[in-house]
Amino acid sequence: MRGVLLASGIAFFLVGGSAFAAQALPPQNAKKLSEILTKVEKRSDFQYIKEVGWSSDGYTVTYYTTDKAKVEITYDPVTGEPK
Repeated sequence: MRGVLLASGIAFFLVGGSAFAAQALPPQNAKKLSEILTKVEKRSDFQYIKEVGWSSDGYTVTYYTTDKAKVEITYDPVTGEPK
């Protein structure tokens, strides 16, 4: 029984670890996230940032405006410009 638990624990760790390693990372020459968020904060009618996500497409920033509109923009990680 102990061997089964140990083997399943190791298998879970290896599967979880490989899934974590497969996640995309920003390129070496990517802009700092703080620079991109500063651009978002300077947009007209900006209220607050709700969420920031990362995918192979770039940084996706979700924010709300002063009139409560939800805005979602994906930024190129290297240029820092909206896609």
